[in-house]
Amino acid sequence: MKVAVYSIAKNEEKHVARWLTSSLKADYHLIADTGSTDETVAIAKSLGINVIEIKVEPWRFDTARNLSLDALPDDIDYCIALDMDEVLTPGWREQLEIAFSEGIERPQYRFITSWDEKGKALTELDGFRIHKRHGMTWVHPIHEVLRCTEGEDKHKVYPFEVHHLPDHDKPRNYLKQLEAAVKAEPNSRNLYYLAREYFGHGKLDKAQKVIKRYLKVSEFDAEKSYALRMLAKCEAHKQEHWLLASMETYPSRESVLALANYYYNNQRWAECNYVAKRGLDFKERSTEFLSENWAWGHMGYDLVAVSAWKLGNYQEAYEYGQQAVLKSPNDETLQNNLKSYREKIDANV
Repeated sequence: MKVAVYSIAKNEEKHVARWLTSSLKADYHLIADTGSTDETVAIAKSLGINVIEIKVEPWRFDTARNLSLDALPDDIDYCIALDMDEVLTPGWREQLEIAFSEGIERPQYRFITSWDEKGKALTELDGFRIHKRHGMTWVHPIHEVLRCTEGEDKHKVYPFEVHHLPDHDKPRNYLKQLEAAVKAEPNSRNLYYLAREYFGHGKLDKAQKVIKRYLKVSEFDAEKSYALRMLAKCEAHKQEHWLLASMETYPSRESVLALANYYYNNQRWAECNYVAKRGLDFKERSTEFLSENWAWGHMGYDLVAVSAWKLGNYQEAYEYGQQAVLKSPNDETLQNNLKSYREKIDANV
């Protein structure tokens, strides 16, 4: 089995060595440089990485990635599209050996996409950027994806990870590209990412308009559920309506606890208690779309505990408060809440 790791790059000098180190067990490395003005190319060549220089005008991510893919040797079995700010974690090669023996064309993995200031994973999903060498092409000018054009495209998830470690000092603003993409092709994917970009930039009026266009054409329920939660933040006066729609569209711990949190914020304790418990009924994380870590920590247990306390059910508050502390043992607020629940129980004995 031969594996190639490839990437497009521009001004990534600080990441080249880390990128290579994480993927040293690959048989071939390629960087397609798109116009760096720093030492990216020189560093990559000094480390023995194969480098090609490409020019794409007007810029399209899919075109750049296809040029880099086309430059790989024909005898490669697996290609890993690894961005310069991403790293493979130990054990990846051994898992690909298993995938290859099982005839899987698209081995998937745990892709952690964002981190908090303490280095804890915030969001994750099943990664899709490892693929067979032939019969694959990248599509979409931005937020590009792989499309199988010939043969089979069998998927299976394997137990290894790719970590996204973004450079927060590097400016990223894809609004113009996404607006152009939607104008040229107003499909659900382009609409979703444009809405998300508007949302991230605080342009909530524009975001809600695009989300509503997106909802009319999307057939991806997990993504629609997330979009509806964004819409709830855009239209505060209809927040409960959109959160209910999110939960109904794709029931998950994330969608249910988002609604429970709304009831908490509005001091609707009975609804908060009931809905939070339903959220905790989801025991397995789905990575079909984005699995959000906030929903799998102490929050659900704390929502039940606080609402139970407000409703006068101190024993239930204590039991769920204990679970919250187990999830976040160093959280002083949770510890103090637990003491209060215990005191209420003791006072009513």
